[in-house]
Amino acid sequence: MIDPSYQSIWREAEQFIRICYHELERSDEETELRLAQIYTELVSSGTYSHTEDELTHGARMAWRNSARCIGRLFWPSLEVIDKRKAESEEEVTEALLQHIDLATNGGRIRPVITIFAQQDKDTPPVRIWNHQLIRYAGYKTEAGVIGDPASAAFTKECLNLGWKGEGTPFDVLPLVVQIGGQRPKWHAIPSSSIMEIPLVHPEDASFAELGLRWYAVPMIADMKLEIGGLTYPAAPFNGWYMETEIGARNLADRDRYNKLEEVALKLGLDVSTNISLWKDRALVELNRAVLHSFKLKGVSIVDHHTASDQFIRFEKQEREAEREVSGRWSWLIPPMSPAATQIWHNAYTDLEMRPSLEYQKAPFEGKNQTEGEGQGSEPQLSKTKPSDRTVSTRELSTSSAERCPFH
Repeated sequence: MIDPSYQSIWREAEQFIRICYHELERSDEETELRLAQIYTELVSSGTYSHTEDELTHGARMAWRNSARCIGRLFWPSLEVIDKRKAESEEEVTEALLQHIDLATNGGRIRPVITIFAQQDKDTPPVRIWNHQLIRYAGYKTEAGVIGDPASAAFTKECLNLGWKGEGTPFDVLPLVVQIGGQRPKWHAIPSSSIMEIPLVHPEDASFAELGLRWYAVPMIADMKLEIGGLTYPAAPFNGWYMETEIGARNLADRDRYNKLEEVALKLGLDVSTNISLWKDRALVELNRAVLHSFKLKGVSIVDHHTASDQFIRFEKQEREAEREVSGRWSWLIPPMSPAATQIWHNAYTDLEMRPSLEYQKAPFEGKNQTEGEGQGSEPQLSKTKPSDRTVSTRELSTSSAERCPFH
């Protein structure tokens, strides 16, 4: 008999295997044999291990189930890299650098997830301190933050570990890896692995004088992957950018780079009155610049209207497969012109579905909690519908930002 404390693992394992093997078109006999193997492992050790096929399909299901993600149409294309045997800090760091190169792919972004060892009482956990594998530093000064305010707390941790940046608004942070209770260590990312895009405007050449730029790939590194009752605390993953994440949030939000007024002034807009709608016009032009610049460099990106259309196609495919679609409306609507998309007019229910990608406590005890970033306690909004427009400020501040698993 399974120890009562492992019953929940068995229930989730059984549910996952039945769904997974059905979708992989495995026979009933093979399904029952695999369940018997897992049961035996649980009885003897209190845990079990996934096969490579289970790990791959489970990770893809986690993307498919991500209620906050607008880009789920492409979930079958997720490339899964199995690094469960990587134990040392050097092996983990090497795998992370390989992920960056594989995902960037010269600008033709590939959706990738790299999965390290499962959480186990006998194995020191692998933890990645970064929110994203590539992200800009934020240096706190008396005059304010130089760089990205959302990275200020983590930047301080990196400095405490001995890393030194150049102090510019766009310094790429190092990778920080921790194995078990060992002291975390930082590793610089080779410049050859970092693809950045200087932002230029399709018509206004002076826009380039703002000196704005962004990196090519959003690679989320601080969430955990849960499959069939097992937890993988280190499983960095990426999709590709939707332009509003950069142009309407990262560079425009007041508690991020806050560049909207600078953009408006550069474009000659009247910022003395709201009646001129300078914020709206600057927002559109900033997003045009993001799209134009990424396309100019041959880097994959999607506009918010196309992404919304793709999500509607995803919904249709899921209905045809007789699967429920989990969705959080306030995250699925784009942060610019949302009412011009079909998603605005649809109703969604945020379901608890497994496998899943979940938030987890930061290794440095919540020191990276930055207002406006949405890290920390999740806003409670399980059901949303077109008539339910009253959501919390916290909810709106996190919607469609880079906490969305894939785009």
